[in-house]
Amino acid sequence: MKFVTLVCSLLFCLPSFAQEKFPDGTLIPDWFRQNEIVNIETLGSKYKITDHGVVNDSTLLQTEKIQAVIDQASSKGGGVIIIPKGTYLSGALFFKPKTHLYLEEGAVLKGSDDISNFPIINTRIEGQSLKYFAALVNADKVDGFTISGKGTINGNGLRYWKSFWLRRTVIPKCTNMDELRPRLVHISNSNDVQLSGVRLINSPFWTTHIYKCNNVKLLGLYIFSPAAPVKAPSTDAIDIDVCNNVLVKNCYLSVNDDAIALKGGKGPWADKDSNNGSNTNIIIEDCTYGFCHSALTCGSESIHNRNIILRRCTINQASRLLWLKMRADTPQNYEYILVEDIKGNAKSFLYIKPWTQFFDLKDRKDIPMSYSDHVTMRNIDFECDVFFNVSASEQYKLTNFKFENLNIKAKDGEYDKSIIPSSEWNNVKVNQ
Repeated sequence: MKFVTLVCSLLFCLPSFAQEKFPDGTLIPDWFRQNEIVNIETLGSKYKITDHGVVNDSTLLQTEKIQAVIDQASSKGGGVIIIPKGTYLSGALFFKPKTHLYLEEGAVLKGSDDISNFPIINTRIEGQSLKYFAALVNADKVDGFTISGKGTINGNGLRYWKSFWLRRTVIPKCTNMDELRPRLVHISNSNDVQLSGVRLINSPFWTTHIYKCNNVKLLGLYIFSPAAPVKAPSTDAIDIDVCNNVLVKNCYLSVNDDAIALKGGKGPWADKDSNNGSNTNIIIEDCTYGFCHSALTCGSESIHNRNIILRRCTINQASRLLWLKMRADTPQNYEYILVEDIKGNAKSFLYIKPWTQFFDLKDRKDIPMSYSDHVTMRNIDFECDVFFNVSASEQYKLTNFKFENLNIKAKDGEYDKSIIPSSEWNNVKVNQ
């Protein structure tokens, strides 16, 4: 009888589950619920790098030998490049169509701390398409690409971080374009991508950068870079850049910058550049956050984000829960964003202010108007220093925000409803 009752209950729930919707009302495809970890037995031949002259040595640079294994697999129709237990030092690696990366438990792919081991290529950085250093792991136009296993990709970033802060003492306005360094993983122009299980740590620069990709799943990743004793500058955990259909699920994210940043272009004419574009249909769920600048950030190089969901996450020691960077020199539209079922703490609950760092209107005479519309934050139990860290500005319009079922403990719990016209406030409890 209990079994029959259980089955009936499940059947009763199925229609509502199947009809789950994005914030703009469109149905969430079943693709977002089909989350089996890739089985490398289905990916073709296996190429264990130690069977091809690569040795377990954390001090011996072996970029060419590892790349030769990738090239060999590609020439024979593809397959899985297996990193066995041990530590293997490498510069930039370039994966080809139908090749994959698998790291066994105890395996470490360690990045070189010599920048000369990362060639300069045409790539994408900070909302611009330009020449920059390659990442440690690169995959461009590799549909179906996977990184999986229980091993580690270690960016070995300490030397790069120290160099950045040293340069800052001489040039206080030093940027990432002045102190160049490689990313850990860069995947571009690819469809049906899955990263699962691995540890991505100590990146010299951005940790995982996904550009112009469709149908990407990041499952069960551990992403970390330190805030002390040496801060790891701009080591964003996941940068989503002009992508459609992205799922981030069951990940641990703790980095010295934004945990998840939505990017897509910058500059006064960014919306006219074909290299730029929107992020649409992004779901971040069931994740745990350690220290970071923000759990979810729109910007600072972003022109359009639509249908963004952050849900069922635990936040600890973040600087901000939701950060909308309103960049004064770039036209932006952040719309249909849902943050729900969150618990934890941050310095700021909601942070929206003009973002003027590196402001440059170039040849544009007027400041482009930006917008954020239909943002919902609901079912959240949270502690923060500042609840409503939002400023009005003539450069942007904030409309149709909804705050519902919030239980907030804040040192500064003040909020000015007039800053966001047509906002709704239902069952919001703020205890100072």
